[in-house]
Amino acid sequence: MNGKIIGIAIMFSAFVAGVSLYYLQIYAFYDQVINDDVHLISVGSNVSESIQFENFEAIDAESSPIRYRACFTTKLPLSELKNSYVTIKNVTPRNAPWWFDCFNSETIGMDLLNGEALSFLGQKNIEFGVDRIVSINKQGQGFVWHELNDCGKKAYDGTVVGEQCPRKKGVNK
Repeated sequence: MNGKIIGIAIMFSAFVAGVSLYYLQIYAFYDQVINDDVHLISVGSNVSESIQFENFEAIDAESSPIRYRACFTTKLPLSELKNSYVTIKNVTPRNAPWWFDCFNSETIGMDLLNGEALSFLGQKNIEFGVDRIVSINKQGQGFVWHELNDCGKKAYDGTVVGEQCPRKKGVNK
């Protein structure tokens, strides 16, 4: 009888731990972002500029710099954006929580592969080693996520960062 009670207690504890871990990963740390702006880096000035947008929705979490996701619409033609702002290639959107339904990474990725969308550099080093990527498709739907840049990849895999990377905040070297 004691073995059954201990077994039930272990199973119950494992169940509670699993549900808690799932909740913490998918829901708990995300907050809705209010009053954010959509920026793209200008080809001419190499400065991040705000673009016209509507229907902005975004989520972010303080627990990680790469949890940011956003959706918006714009009336700016893709050809004008392509000529005015820095485009980037070979980016893959990160998955968003299933409940943030405006951001479908598979659809965004397929649009980028098929030439139905373009990706732009939104802001460089929004946090150390993290760039903001903006993808806009031909229908004017836009999506934003954060991606590790070369400095971020080096910093997180333990490689020597080097002089070309900006210094981390709080590092006096």
